[in-house]
Amino acid sequence: MSGSNWVPPKVWTWEQPSGGQFASTNRPVAGATHEQVLPKGEHPLQLYSLGTPNGVKVTIMLEELLALGHSDAEYDAWLIRIGEGDQFGSGFTEINPNSKIPALLDCSQTPPLPVFESGSILLYLAEKFGAFLPQGVAGRTETLNWLFWQMGSAPFVGGGFGHFYAYAPDKQQYPIDRYAMETKRQLDVLDRLLAEREYVAGDAYTIADMAIWPWYGALVLGRLYDAAEFLQVDTYTHVQRWAKAIDARPAVQRGRRVNRTWGDESQQVPERHGADDFR
Repeated sequence: MSGSNWVPPKVWTWEQPSGGQFASTNRPVAGATHEQVLPKGEHPLQLYSLGTPNGVKVTIMLEELLALGHSDAEYDAWLIRIGEGDQFGSGFTEINPNSKIPALLDCSQTPPLPVFESGSILLYLAEKFGAFLPQGVAGRTETLNWLFWQMGSAPFVGGGFGHFYAYAPDKQQYPIDRYAMETKRQLDVLDRLLAEREYVAGDAYTIADMAIWPWYGALVLGRLYDAAEFLQVDTYTHVQRWAKAIDARPAVQRGRRVNRTWGDESQQVPERHGADDFR
């Protein structure tokens, strides 16, 4: 039973199917469900991901690093099909026990070093290459403020608004209203901030922008959940300005194509092993 007449039991039990787009892979326990060895390429960095907002954060960062001339940032990007449960394969869970994309393996370290959680990967790469993270205490702290703001806020947009508005098996007013309100509040936070500065953390483009843009930039550009009109995203004029400026960056345009398997085929690069893959 669901809806207004549903009463929670004293003890919750898992009943399948739960409904929704990802019901076949959702489960209340961790660990591998099957043996699946991850492929490895020739580059120092091995990325296992999908072109969702969280995955796009990292591919944008890697493409921006390469654009700056950091040749050691060359990477192989392997597709993890979360709808088919690749994230529960034994190889992936060895890198990320939490079974969420993206996951990175830095093979320049001995032994190879696993890095997971998109914010952790961005911070790791910024420190490894000395880029897109200010060195001064104030600038670094402000960048990390907004990086962690995104990490804490986006679940309300994705698992909250996005789930109930776009993916839930039936539309319910209460959760949609609840998460639409919070999503709009967050957009207003950004709009007020970006009225006073060019980028999220100040005058410089940083990992904070790379973390926030795939979620909130995509939302105001009409690319997320088909919810632009519903959320009146055109009213957030400063977020619009910022989102369009980042969208025009060549490295961003490349990064958002990596591990993408839907939409315009010309914009899909399911696996990336070199610059030639974008032709």
